[in-house]
Amino acid sequence: MAQLTLKARAREGRGKSAARKLRQNNQIPAVFYGPHVQPLALSVDIPDLQKVLRQTSSENIILELQIQTDSGMDSRTVILKELQVDPVRPIYYHADFYEIPMDKELSFQIPLHLVNTPLGAGKGGILEHVLRDLTVFCLPTRLVERIDVDVSGLDLGGSLHVRDIQLPEGIRTTQHENQTVALVAAPVVTETKAEEGVEEEGEAAEAEGAAEEKSA
Repeated sequence: MAQLTLKARAREGRGKSAARKLRQNNQIPAVFYGPHVQPLALSVDIPDLQKVLRQTSSENIILELQIQTDSGMDSRTVILKELQVDPVRPIYYHADFYEIPMDKELSFQIPLHLVNTPLGAGKGGILEHVLRDLTVFCLPTRLVERIDVDVSGLDLGGSLHVRDIQLPEGIRTTQHENQTVALVAAPVVTETKAEEGVEEEGEAAEAEGAAEEKSA
């Protein structure tokens, strides 16, 4: 994944009033924390954050956070742990940045993306995406935005499982290998269509019987 960079500044203000003032200046409050560091309150320019978000479609955003303090600039590798956004309006409320080690395997959720058209779709089958995210373990440098799963070979009633996924090098999963990822369900025959089929068979049999009587 491409290296992303975001600038932040240490802040002293706390509470709703301070947060409101930051947003009025096109900034949002944030916090930097981790297993071996003291939490540090930050402010981030909203345009800079939006630029980072536009640069990736990944659900796991890893970046270099450049923190400006009174002592100077300090760069830390972090993951955007949480971003609080208004559900209706394009307003950012708060961001959490969690420091991660680059030399240790971590747990991530990676989206599973189904590619190609299954064989059974041409026979009226319906593709069902059962497992949409896979829990994996890998170094941050091995992380990918998504894993493509080829479903072209699935016929009616066919299914793919976790064991069938070709994982990229350096990525492993502990999810059960028999867990279903996708399947092609047979088309559902409605009662009306079933009745029509019976009627057609009956009409055909009746016509055949009439023809036999006529020839006799």
